[in-house]
Amino acid sequence: QLQEQQEEIENMMNAVFKGVFVHRYRDVVPEIRAICMEELGTWMRSYAASFLTDGYLKYIGWTLHDKQREVRLQCVKALQGLYCHQDTAAHMELFTSRFKTRMVSMVLDKEPDVAVEVVKLLTLMLENMEEVLTEEDCQSVYPVVYVSSRALASAAGLFLYRRLLDPQREAGREPSHNGENRIFFRLLLAFFIESELHEHAAYLVDSLWDCAGPRLRDWETISALLLEESPTEGLVDRQEKALVEILAASVVQAAEGQPPVGRGPAKKVTGL
Repeated sequence: QLQEQQEEIENMMNAVFKGVFVHRYRDVVPEIRAICMEELGTWMRSYAASFLTDGYLKYIGWTLHDKQREVRLQCVKALQGLYCHQDTAAHMELFTSRFKTRMVSMVLDKEPDVAVEVVKLLTLMLENMEEVLTEEDCQSVYPVVYVSSRALASAAGLFLYRRLLDPQREAGREPSHNGENRIFFRLLLAFFIESELHEHAAYLVDSLWDCAGPRLRDWETISALLLEESPTEGLVDRQEKALVEILAASVVQAAEGQPPVGRGPAKKVTGL
């Protein structure tokens, strides 16, 4: 009897989906399209056995191309709710392979609030789907730490930290706090020098401030690195110069508590 009732409910849900959703997800009214995406995400989280399938996921993938900001935003938030848990992310492999290129490209979405949520989505993918993002994918996100929108730059800063700068991820162990910070600064220097935007240390520091502020304020470790004379442990001149710039930027950030000039809640994504 329970099985019969479950089948009846599923038949009713399918009828609602085919009779209402399939027509309304392309409605001329953007708000209705956005509601469709929001609710589809809810169905997938609540009834994964029935709805977390490629047959339903494709509607979110297609709608990532919608021209209206609020519709794209709801698509991305629906996907965040799926990629934030490893058990649901495990069902997303085919969807990811099909729509990953589109998701990565949306880092440069013309609407900064959509771009922010996309970077957060990619961070969840980084954490819950091992090796799904290639180095080329990640290279599309890294430069965003230098954009003028602080919300977007901070989101990219967290992505950068989790992917490249987290000492525990790099070392695969838990060294002392001071040892971790030495690793962090060496990784940070490598990224900063490779990015070749050496006049932008203040923007890089600001982007990482929310996720790695305590590390950036470890001026004792920075000083020890700068004073290191060992031919193997010591820094070369280019590294020393870059580390002094990072030190100065972190001191200014700690003292003033303000983002650098030109960075704020900008309406347009600029600075790449």
